[in-house]
Amino acid sequence: MVSDTMNNSCISFDFTGKFLPPVYILVFITGMVANGLGLRSVLQKWEKLGNVSVFVFNLGLADILYLLTLPFLMVYYFKGDQWIFGEAFCKTTRFFFNLNLYGSIGFLTCISVYRYLAIVHPMRMMGRITVTHSVAISVMVWLLVSVQSLPDTFFPKSPINNTKRCFDTTSNEYVKDYLKYSLGWTLTGFCIPLFITLSCYGHMIAVLCHNDNIDEVLKQRSLKLLFILILLFSVCYIPYHILKNLNLLSRLSVIKGTCHKWSNGVYIGHQISRGLVCLNSAINPLVYLHVSEDVCSQDMTDHSMNLFSFTCLICNSATEE
Repeated sequence: MVSDTMNNSCISFDFTGKFLPPVYILVFITGMVANGLGLRSVLQKWEKLGNVSVFVFNLGLADILYLLTLPFLMVYYFKGDQWIFGEAFCKTTRFFFNLNLYGSIGFLTCISVYRYLAIVHPMRMMGRITVTHSVAISVMVWLLVSVQSLPDTFFPKSPINNTKRCFDTTSNEYVKDYLKYSLGWTLTGFCIPLFITLSCYGHMIAVLCHNDNIDEVLKQRSLKLLFILILLFSVCYIPYHILKNLNLLSRLSVIKGTCHKWSNGVYIGHQISRGLVCLNSAINPLVYLHVSEDVCSQDMTDHSMNLFSFTCLICNSATEE
């Protein structure tokens, strides 16, 4: 096993404590306000909401669960990587992070599939998908994400000789096994949903562009939403998964006694990606608010009303207040 001295000489850990706390503070304030307003609108107008809003509600719930853990992580980094809340709560905090991350990806995928069905197959799907179906699918998403995230809690989150740490992955002794788990997790929890999402929007855009009978405003809104979704995945999700696995691979090399020139750069990149990925908790509700500016000002067709009713309700709620 590599010594702490070699670890410190190969990788500078000072960056994390300087970078993550300000990001967490920003995300916590912005995310709580945005998600709080969004969830309140959902609950107030629940009877009028469409099927897709069930997923939006769960998306907001996942964000809130994660945001509530950020104050504890702020304390951890402000105290110089000293975790004072116990090992069990450390694992709980990391579990809720993963639950939010992969829950968000899962519900964004569900929203993409529903939007695809409503635009590409409106007549075939009309009346066949109910709120009960959406609730059942949401429960399945939560169960699947929990099953994927649960093994993470069985890995130690602190070194054997230092119980005051709270790693986001695991200690050096288990990095090799964790890397295997992380790669499988990345495939099932990220790559497959990303493929489904891009396939749905790719086919949808192709249909919109080749069908002259579809309203031009609907085409523009769909292209804009596709751009926002790609931006969200590109900024928040893709860098995190690539750099997380590269950082684990780098740690494995250091443990074996090899310190690459790129090891410190990969570590810093991974910490930046950790800050970027938590931004999804603040960006998710803002995405719908942004789209609502266009949607609420337009007369929508019946088959697309359910898809955008949530954002219109937020828009209308803000106007009434």
